[in-house]
Amino acid sequence: MHNKKISQYLDKAGPLGLIVSLFLICLAWLSLSRLGLALLHWDRLRDVPDVWRLFPIGVRMDTILLCQLFALPASLYLLLPGKTARERITVTLLTAFAAFIVHMELSTPSFLAEYDNRPDRIYYEYLLYPREVFGTLLKTYPLQLTVVALLVGALGYGFWHLAWRRARRADTWSWSRRAMVFPLVAVMLFLGIRSSLGHRPANMSTAAFSNNHLANELAVNSTYSLFNAIYLTTKEVSAEKLYRGGAGQPMNWSETLARVRKYSAAPTGAFTNSDIPTLHTQIPLAKQARPPNLVIVLMESLGADFVGALGGLPLTPNIDALADQGLWFTHLYATGTRTVRGLEAVVTGFPPTAAPSVLKLPASQRGFYSLARTLKEQGYATEFIYGGVSNFDNMGKFFLENGFDRVIEQADFANPALLGTWGVSDEDLAIKAHETFLAHGDQPFFALLLTTSNHQPFEFPAGRIEPYEQPVATRNNAVKYTDYAIGKLLAAARTAPYFDRTVFMIVADHDARVFGADLVPVKRFHIPGVILGPGVPKRHEARIVSQIDLAPTLLGLLGIESAHPMPGRDVLRLPAADPGRALMQYGDANAFMAGNRVAIHMPNQAARTFEYRDGALTPAASDTELERDALAHLLWADRTYREKRYRLPTTTSR
Repeated sequence: MHNKKISQYLDKAGPLGLIVSLFLICLAWLSLSRLGLALLHWDRLRDVPDVWRLFPIGVRMDTILLCQLFALPASLYLLLPGKTARERITVTLLTAFAAFIVHMELSTPSFLAEYDNRPDRIYYEYLLYPREVFGTLLKTYPLQLTVVALLVGALGYGFWHLAWRRARRADTWSWSRRAMVFPLVAVMLFLGIRSSLGHRPANMSTAAFSNNHLANELAVNSTYSLFNAIYLTTKEVSAEKLYRGGAGQPMNWSETLARVRKYSAAPTGAFTNSDIPTLHTQIPLAKQARPPNLVIVLMESLGADFVGALGGLPLTPNIDALADQGLWFTHLYATGTRTVRGLEAVVTGFPPTAAPSVLKLPASQRGFYSLARTLKEQGYATEFIYGGVSNFDNMGKFFLENGFDRVIEQADFANPALLGTWGVSDEDLAIKAHETFLAHGDQPFFALLLTTSNHQPFEFPAGRIEPYEQPVATRNNAVKYTDYAIGKLLAAARTAPYFDRTVFMIVADHDARVFGADLVPVKRFHIPGVILGPGVPKRHEARIVSQIDLAPTLLGLLGIESAHPMPGRDVLRLPAADPGRALMQYGDANAFMAGNRVAIHMPNQAARTFEYRDGALTPAASDTELERDALAHLLWADRTYREKRYRLPTTTSR
């Protein structure tokens, strides 16, 4: 009886009844989804102070989204003439929006499991590569895809049916009456979108109520998160407007440069080029008559927790064996959570920014500095060897425009042992690389290899490894296979004439799954890395090292004196008392770790200082100097990219 009365009230409310009832249905769906996600991850939320706040905050963020989505159909429903056409257009639009919201929430659990974020920039960037992405999804989540498709269809139809019934039953209002109500509806929607009577509207930072990353993520909804990510990539925002330094004080360019230069460990007076303010000449510890070849193997999704020599699972016997054969980094940290960030750091030495990686940004597509550019000027042949299609993440174009002579990709592999979703297997990559190295003869070469087998859906040739677990197509087994392929490459190299004059660096791009309760889960940025070859000391490097330090360290080991703009430093030339530092980007959060102190910057929030001990961050008293050092690196990277100051003096750009 009570429901019947409510229905009668909604009928008498005419078009407003339709709008309000469908609005509440969508709001209930988003709240129900948030509750389900919270229960699914309750083990990570149970100790969050005031965790209940994610629900009222969530309703607020959901209201913002729904007011945005309902603005157009509500306006059309109130202002268009012709009852039938008006109803059809409104119901169709609202059903499409509702179906999209349902889809986004149903796809969130899998995305959270992989990236520990609501759908964001990665979600829609991957849609640019439908063959790889949908091939992966079909092979990895066939049941989930089917269930999601059926649920979206069923719930979408149910919403359409309910909306159509409500539209047909609603009292008919005259155009003049609807026109009189429209200003009130418009004001209500505007206030709902703004969600604030202050001078600033609510935004993503409004939902950041906790030091727990997951709690902040769940306080928004996936559609809002996705649209916000798309919006940010269409509007380059200066880091000066996003981040605040210690004590909230602005930072001028002179201070920015001084703080960044301080961490480069270059000698006083080394910076003399005002146009390229971090350009300096790096002097190696020892020059070599013939600089050795350089091979960098960047391993997909291989964090420290998979490496036995770093206290992880016993999956990498070949990599573990290298720990005592060269320079083994025990505390090396990735700069980000995606391969493109790892490539950016290792190949160009450029730190992460709030924008996408420089591999994708327009102003870095020509004339941007890379390690390949320096080595090419030294007479090296330079090549990128990849088992997949090189247009993924714009890798091929960026490399060819910035110092690499050629790109070897999937189409260049004849009769591979396996051609999977992401390209040929890692052993095919190893075989092709060995053949390529042999073909160079006496010419020095620099080769960058990128593995792919340790990527969902974890495809690799059968019979190569003893599976660590069942079923075979798991990440742990894929890690073991990648280790097998690296062992195969090194075994072949040891029998070849190029081996004794080649420096190898084996390093991960990022961990497989970066997640945790901290604003930046530092532990999940810990990755393996080792350098071996002629002139490389055999020791364990225990200080903190960032991926952006690897290229300068390699130049030092190659014995090459060169001028470059990289802010990283040659680890082997650091004073013994220097504890090292690392930069890490996690979503919109940026961490700067020096020793066990960590400064974190988040958009539109004051910087925070933490202590890092036993794999976790503990809030600490504000360290203004550290926070401003962290801010300096963010500001420097942003401005240096925008003004095209990350290059060599002879490089021209347009």
